Amino acid sequence: MAEGPLEIEDLPGVGPSTAEKLREAGYLSVESIATAAPAELSEVSEISEAVAKKIIKAAREVADVGGFKTGKDIFEARKDIRKLSFRVPELDTLLGGGLETQAITEMYGEFGSGKSQIVHQMAVNVQLPEDQGGLNGSVIYIDTENTFRPERIEQMVNGLGLDDIPDVQTFLDNIHIARAHTSDHQMLLIDNSRELATELKASDKPVKLFIIDSLTAHFRAEYAGRGTLAARQQKLNRHMHELFKLIDEHNAVGLVTNQVMSNPAVFFGDPTKPIGGNIVGHTATFRLYLRKSKGGKRIARLVDSPNLPEGEAPFIVEEAGLKPC
Repeated sequence: MAEGPLEIEDLPGVGPSTAEKLREAGYLSVESIATAAPAELSEVSEISEAVAKKIIKAAREVADVGGFKTGKDIFEARKDIRKLSFRVPELDTLLGGGLETQAITEMYGEFGSGKSQIVHQMAVNVQLPEDQGGLNGSVIYIDTENTFRPERIEQMVNGLGLDDIPDVQTFLDNIHIARAHTSDHQMLLIDNSRELATELKASDKPVKLFIIDSLTAHFRAEYAGRGTLAARQQKLNRHMHELFKLIDEHNAVGLVTNQVMSNPAVFFGDPTKPIGGNIVGHTATFRLYLRKSKGGKRIARLVDSPNLPEGEAPFIVEEAGLKPC
């Protein structure tokens, strides 16, 4: 294999014009081509499906994807996983040290349960050095409901109470925000995120947190009624898998918020359930259910995790940010 990262032009069958079309469609690396579907690659690059299959096969050979690994290999690879701290001990304990890189954490709850507050807080925390619970990285923030507030970032930076941290403007400079107006636009922004994250990879603040707030708002509004459910779920599935590829490639945290609906068939217990059904539930690695409690407290419940027990953690939201109770 050649020294240094391979360019997509190095793959057999990829000339300059095909490479340009692939890049425009968001395929910026050999790895992204290796995990693509032949039909999709054929459509965006205007080549036959047979040629697309050959390109994908070549990409898989050089990118070392698609083969089997032993449990020991996976154990070694997981040593690269980092944790992004909430800086609230109870929340960190609930999630085994914080939000995990190479994983999507989904937070769902009713309006005012603290979803966007946590998102703002993590956009601040991720920029801190690792010894202060951060990942020394920057943020890509896809805002679908116009919830991002720079004033809130300022309050939270001032509320950190730490010495030797950059000023508020520096924190804001490292948060790259895009407003999504439709579900198609939202999906396009994930493709654009790949380009920006690749540009920032060699900088002193590589992208370490990808936020979508909220994941399902546009999908819910545009695909109303049972007749459109299959199309919505298929699109949502593709969207989440594109996000997964990104966080994997950049060893970053994926953090998405989700809306809820009430299930009238539930007579006992909590009737609240997240939008998106099994597609979102199975693709997210960790699921947090947020709810309001007495005395201004919020409760985060870990509903689903591959390796952590279910549990709850209380926290409060102050002007200075998330704080322990």
